[in-house]
Amino acid sequence: MLFGQSVFQSVLTRLKQEHGEDESEEAGTGFRIKGLGMGFVAPTDDGPVVTATGTEAYFAFLPDVAEIEIESMRAEDEPQDLPPPIIPAHLLRLTTEEIAAELAITAADTEATLGEKRRHFAKANHPDGVAPELRENANTRMKTANFLIDTAIKGLFWR
Repeated sequence: MLFGQSVFQSVLTRLKQEHGEDESEEAGTGFRIKGLGMGFVAPTDDGPVVTATGTEAYFAFLPDVAEIEIESMRAEDEPQDLPPPIIPAHLLRLTTEEIAAELAITAADTEATLGEKRRHFAKANHPDGVAPELRENANTRMKTANFLIDTAIKGLFWR
């Protein structure tokens, strides 16, 4: 492309120049569409004229709503004195032996059954599913269970 013209357009321009045709008759026209002018946007009398930008334009078209006091909202959002969460009994069992007994891993388990045991254990013990105060215990249980299951899967390949 030469100066914004395609090869075809540049050949046409060169041929016109060779034949002596004057390009002045095409004054004002070009090979490119310069973009849409603003003439296609018609003013409307339907609503308020908004000259604001950003969020001001958004809020200008909202219906009139009574002012809500932020302080009253904050008072409602403050946590009340809640009793401490009740710790489930299974989250208190943190030793390897107790977790191994829950998993009940046997020599007959396959990789598929071990994966099912992992999913079942995670459903009840994953840290994302318990209260924030109990996440440390759930995290310890999941680490231990994952270690035991990974060791059992690794043992399958050495039999």
